[in-house]
Amino acid sequence: MDIGNRLKDLRVLKGLTQEELADRAELSKGFISQVERNLTSPSIATLMDILQCLGLTIGEFFNEEPEEQIVFGHQDYFEKVDNELNNTIKWIIPNAQKHIMEPILLTLQAAGSTYPDNPHEGEEFGYVLSGSISIHLGNRIYRAKKGESFYFIPDKKHFLTTKSGAVVLWVSSPPSF
Repeated sequence: MDIGNRLKDLRVLKGLTQEELADRAELSKGFISQVERNLTSPSIATLMDILQCLGLTIGEFFNEEPEEQIVFGHQDYFEKVDNELNNTIKWIIPNAQKHIMEPILLTLQAAGSTYPDNPHEGEEFGYVLSGSISIHLGNRIYRAKKGESFYFIPDKKHFLTTKSGAVVLWVSSPPSF
């Protein structure tokens, strides 16, 4: 653990200057600066004084939560190819089905491609990245092409089809895929 950087991050998070923290902990500004740059290490007693001024216990300070992955690339995607329906689904956020919404990248390969879904609670949003699609919602059909988006409440049987292939960014909340 980088104690100096962690202390600096906490100080900045609390909106304190080095001088303000030093005054509260009855230390010099220079000492706080040296600790934050890892040029010196505080004693346990001094560290506890600094942490008290920052509103933390020593246990909370050393109990680091693992850093959560926020950005995902192609290597993180999970892909399912359905040769029968002639489509490919890429889950672009790993384990997204655990969350309130689930974004997928849906590729309808060619004419006759379809992606069916049953009625469920929630919301559906999509953005057509390439090609054009037909959105079948109950007994109605809506068309969307590259650069257009769609949104609906999925309370009826619904599915997408294409005549020439398409790639759609599709977000479902709650997850239904």
